[in-house]
Amino acid sequence: MDSSVASPSTPKWNVDRPFLTGRFHQEKKSASGVAESKGFSMDIFGPGVDKPIGCYHAAIQELIVIDDLLSALVGIEGRYVSIRRVHGKEEIITFQVDASMDLALQESAKRIFPLCESYLLITQFVESRSQFKSGLVNHAFASALRTLLLDYQAMVAQLEHQFRLRKLSVQGLWFYCQPMIGSMQALSIVIKKASSNNFIGSAVLNLLQSQAKAMAGDHVVRSLLEKMSQCASQAYLGILERWVYEGVIDDPYGEFFIAENKSLQKESLTRDYDTKYWQKRYSLKDDIPSFLANAAETILTTGKYLNVMRECGHSIQVPVSENSKLTTVGSNHRYLECIKAAYDFASGELLNLIKEKYDLMGKLRSIKHYLLLDQGDFLVHFMDISREELMKKPDEISVEKLQSLLDLALRSTAAVADPCHEDLTCCVERTTLMKRLSTLKDLQTSQIVSSSSDIEEPVSITGLETFSLSFKVRWPLSLVISRKALTKYQLIFRFLFHCKNVNRQLCAAWQLHQGLRRVDMQGIAISVSSLLCRDMLKFINSLLHYLTFEVLEPNWHVMHSRLQTAKSIDEVIQHHDFFLEKCLRECLLLSPVLLKKLEKMKSICLQYAAAAQWLISYSSDTTNSDSPNLEKYKQLKLRTPSQKLKVTSENAQVIESILKFEREFAGELESLGPILSSSSRAEPYLTHLAQWLLGVGRD
Repeated sequence: MDSSVASPSTPKWNVDRPFLTGRFHQEKKSASGVAESKGFSMDIFGPGVDKPIGCYHAAIQELIVIDDLLSALVGIEGRYVSIRRVHGKEEIITFQVDASMDLALQESAKRIFPLCESYLLITQFVESRSQFKSGLVNHAFASALRTLLLDYQAMVAQLEHQFRLRKLSVQGLWFYCQPMIGSMQALSIVIKKASSNNFIGSAVLNLLQSQAKAMAGDHVVRSLLEKMSQCASQAYLGILERWVYEGVIDDPYGEFFIAENKSLQKESLTRDYDTKYWQKRYSLKDDIPSFLANAAETILTTGKYLNVMRECGHSIQVPVSENSKLTTVGSNHRYLECIKAAYDFASGELLNLIKEKYDLMGKLRSIKHYLLLDQGDFLVHFMDISREELMKKPDEISVEKLQSLLDLALRSTAAVADPCHEDLTCCVERTTLMKRLSTLKDLQTSQIVSSSSDIEEPVSITGLETFSLSFKVRWPLSLVISRKALTKYQLIFRFLFHCKNVNRQLCAAWQLHQGLRRVDMQGIAISVSSLLCRDMLKFINSLLHYLTFEVLEPNWHVMHSRLQTAKSIDEVIQHHDFFLEKCLRECLLLSPVLLKKLEKMKSICLQYAAAAQWLISYSSDTTNSDSPNLEKYKQLKLRTPSQKLKVTSENAQVIESILKFEREFAGELESLGPILSSSSRAEPYLTHLAQWLLGVGRD
């Protein structure tokens, strides 16, 4: 029993007044004298005893012995039969007779003494285990033993009646007592083990069942132990019944094999990345009854499902007929049938509740639209209107302003038709994606990073590297879309968002080149820069195509089909977690070496796109608009020879700068090949990525 479980105390008078407990029969003479080494002193045989039993004739001795044995059978000392207790680690109770007794009578009496000793042990166990702190199982076991002792005492009373009619001899007494000895001794063995180990709850049930199996050769004893086990398990099955039919732990003494951790609240699912609410709120203890061991997980899950529905405000109860009550079924197989039926009902009801009322699939589709960029029209508008804010450092960004711009973008695009678009929120992290990944220790990366300090953090980062979206998820959907799941969605979003940003910057540079071509200003620098810009665009577009069409979309459809056929909320959670884990791995977020290489290449692309304006020196008079001013370009044709010489010199510098970017980009792309080739042996999906990326620049 748990030490934290408080139980009522037994009234003190129950201990202070021994005459109410039955033990006074053995203890009232303890102060009268001590047994001698050879027999007993005369003053301990009770009042009126003035001479040893050996002074009487054998027939008289037999009558005296029968009378004493009848008293000993109910735990009371006779005139010449005494009880001796040896106090030690385990209290030992033995019966002794007067040494002067006839030897034949002594042997007959000693054959009956084990029954007397068993009765005393059982009586003492019943009295001690009837206290509150012993638990419901011990209470039920003690009650069954008390019923057995009533039958035993009735037998002794009948024997005494026969003795009064002078129809009972010592041999007759042994004949009637012999069938009871085996059963009482088997019970005394159980009681000794239970008392010495202070067993409670399921430990008592397991002990009874193991002893019953050990007595397979004795049908009578085995039937008795099975009956005791069935009676003792009634209280336990009552607790189990409330759990699997109502989802309530009614366990006043902490005996049930399911523990509840009340410190874990459902709100932690939306706040704590490492929360163990679903795993640890209710958990299995070590002491599980052997007849329920195979169904322990099913029992735990059934009650958890019912608890979720009750937390949602749905007071649902498994329909129970009189034949399906666990306290009335007769065999272990019936227990399993009833538990399986309760599990199927609870699982189906919770799954329907989450899918139908709380629209799990609709929420997941909305997350796919926004965090996996399934519908990017809102993102294009948002990046246009928030670029100025996102160019700031993370500490300088106003999240409130970004949120208002996000709301404006959502209301101005097709996303306004999504009923879940109001749950979308924005946030700004303080670290880069690589740094954030290194802090999540539960992610199983392909190449282990020694420590987060080994990752190079850029000197200056902006909101474009740290911006992320989040989603408001309420109970009970937070069981599936927990803070951990949302964090994984955010990691994928940040990677996609940064790739989209690189793509936009390169597209702007490409538009600049096209504008210059339209006014016939193309030269060697423009041609070289245009080819490099084209290769970079092909690289980033190939990466985006791989991420979206070869990773996210196929895995999403697989998860969607699995969720449609899921039979329980645990299967839903498992399929959803597997989807996120697979997407993280195939998006290279769990491969630090590859991810670092891609981040380096994206950084080169951004540096080139930012430098594209001033690299083309002879277009320095152009504006920042998407379409160049045609009049200014036409005026450039009227330059003097000295001006043209200067332009030629500047053009050489521009070409050198462009070639430097090209060398860096080509070098990184070339070094990416061996990494992808070696990694693709263990991760086959990298073959597709290699086909897309390594084809850049080969045209």
